[in-house]
Amino acid sequence: MIRIDTTPQFNPPRPLAFVLAPTDQGTLIVNRFDYRTNPDGQTIGVGHMLLTHGTYDRPDVGLARVLLGLRRRHFGDGVLAVDCGANIGVFTVEWAKSMTGWGWVLAIEAQERIYYALAGNIAIANCFNARALHAAAGAAPGTLRIPRPEYRVPATFGSLELRQSDHNEFIGQNVSYADENLVPVTMLSIDSLALARLDLLKIDVEGMELEVLAGAAATIGRERPILIIEHIKTNRDALLAMLESHGYIYFDIGLNMLGVHTSDPTLTHIKSQD
Repeated sequence: MIRIDTTPQFNPPRPLAFVLAPTDQGTLIVNRFDYRTNPDGQTIGVGHMLLTHGTYDRPDVGLARVLLGLRRRHFGDGVLAVDCGANIGVFTVEWAKSMTGWGWVLAIEAQERIYYALAGNIAIANCFNARALHAAAGAAPGTLRIPRPEYRVPATFGSLELRQSDHNEFIGQNVSYADENLVPVTMLSIDSLALARLDLLKIDVEGMELEVLAGAAATIGRERPILIIEHIKTNRDALLAMLESHGYIYFDIGLNMLGVHTSDPTLTHIKSQD
């Protein structure tokens, strides 16, 4: 007779990082360690905001939803928004839900563990008009080796810079850019996606914004999408020069810059609210 030991076996203790949170923006997979406290005592982080306030960046999410609706009004159904540096997908999910039946979202995220949460959030929200890509956006297709933070130790993971520089932001934990700590991730350019249409391009890539714009030059020149670009880690003068070279007018909206092409009828609505 075969005897099987049925004594309960317990797994080693492990901190639970990713949890489900019932937020104002729907049920989301959130990393509860996604936070850091600045020297001034302010605690920041997408996860912190969602778990503490139940929402994240609603004004910017709402602005983009309005702009996407205007693009639909002027250019018809089939609206496409690309979310570069999508993190866990708050913007992606909100946009996709609002565009059900008439638009699409393509979300790009380089950090593997964050990408898993992004894809999960798209699935939980039943956003069949959203797609997630595990990749880094840049100037040209290829491979980029990026650092791996510890996702079970507090840090603002959305602030992680993929490239090492002499002024990398401290995200709440020390991040090693030593070769043995780097992992390869596919790098793509927006132009390499060969998009048939592009209405809104959001770029939040922690200092690589100019690279992403360079890799999107042909698409921007052809489709003239609305641009929402985080500018706190990039050269502002170079960014403005690039926007102006494409025929864009810009507006400061907090940490981001809103760029609208001079030929875009959406500009009339924006100026009326300025």
